[in-house]
Amino acid sequence: MFSYRHAFHAGNHADVLKHMVLIAILRYLRQKDTALTVFDTHAGAGLYRLDGDYAQTSGEATDGVLRLIAALEKPVVASAKASAAAKSLANGVAPMIQDYLDLVAGFNTAGSRKIYPGSPFIIQRLLGERDKLKLFELHPTDAKTLSSNIAQLEAGRQVAVLREDGFEGLKKFLPPPARRALVLSDPSYEIKNDYARVVAMVADSLARFATGTYAVWYPIIPRPEAHDVPRKLKTLATKAGKNWLHASLTVKSSKLTSNEAGEVIRPGLPASGMFIINPPHTLKAGLQLALPQLAALLGQDQHAASTLESGT
Repeated sequence: MFSYRHAFHAGNHADVLKHMVLIAILRYLRQKDTALTVFDTHAGAGLYRLDGDYAQTSGEATDGVLRLIAALEKPVVASAKASAAAKSLANGVAPMIQDYLDLVAGFNTAGSRKIYPGSPFIIQRLLGERDKLKLFELHPTDAKTLSSNIAQLEAGRQVAVLREDGFEGLKKFLPPPARRALVLSDPSYEIKNDYARVVAMVADSLARFATGTYAVWYPIIPRPEAHDVPRKLKTLATKAGKNWLHASLTVKSSKLTSNEAGEVIRPGLPASGMFIINPPHTLKAGLQLALPQLAALLGQDQHAASTLESGT
C-alpha cells in the first residue's frame, strides 16, 4: 500500500501538466476576495530535490520540467525545416507554460534547478491571507516529511496536514465555510480501486458541494480502469449540469519494446490527463495554446500529442 513515493516522479511530464493546470485554476479563483479553501487529497512530501537520490534514480524530471526549461532556452529558428517544437513557439511561449516555469523558478536560486515544488507548496505560494489549505497524506514517511516541510513556511493555521485517507477525510470539510473550494485529487493509482474511489469521491463531493471546482489527475495507461475515469467523470458532470474540461498529454508510445537481449522494456508512463469540473471560464483558451506546445516540447516520439475536450 505504501510503496509509491512521488519523489521518484517529481517534475515529470505528468507533474508539468498537473501543476500548470493547478496554477491556472488558482490564479482565477484568487481573483475574488472571498476566502478560498483548497484540498489536496494526496499531498505527498510537498517539496522535492531534483538532485536527490530518488529523482536521480528515475531521471523522470529530465524528460519533464528540465526538458521543458532546456527547450525554451534554445533560440527559436523559424524555417520550413524547423522542428515541431520550434514552430509551436513561433508566436511565443503560452502564458500558462510561462507562469508554471516562473513559479517553479521562484523556489530556486538564480540559475539553479534543484528544487521542485509539489502541489502543497504551489498552492500555498498562491493563497491569500484568509485562504485555507488542507493536506491529506497517508504514507508515514511522506506525511512526516510533509509536516516538516510545511513547518518551515510558518503558515500557522492556514495550512493543516492531516495523516488520513483523503478520499474519506474530505467529506467532513464539504461544504466549506465560505462556500468556495478547489479539490485536487491525484492518487498514485498503485492500488487498483483508486480509480473507482476517485470517481466515487467526486460524486459524493458534488452532492455535498455542487459549486466547488474539482480537478482530478489520472494516468493514461493500457488498463481499462484508467480509461473509465474520464468517461465516468463526464457522466457525473453532465448529470449534475456542470461544465467540464478534459485535457490530456501524451509524450510517447505505450507499446512494450525489447532490447537486443530480448528483454522487455517497459515505456514508463506515456501519458496522463486532467479532468476539471466547474473549471474557470478562462482555462479552455489557455489550454488550447499550452497543450500543443507541451506535446511538441516534451514529446519523445511520433506518438506525442495532446487533446482537449469540454462540455456541460
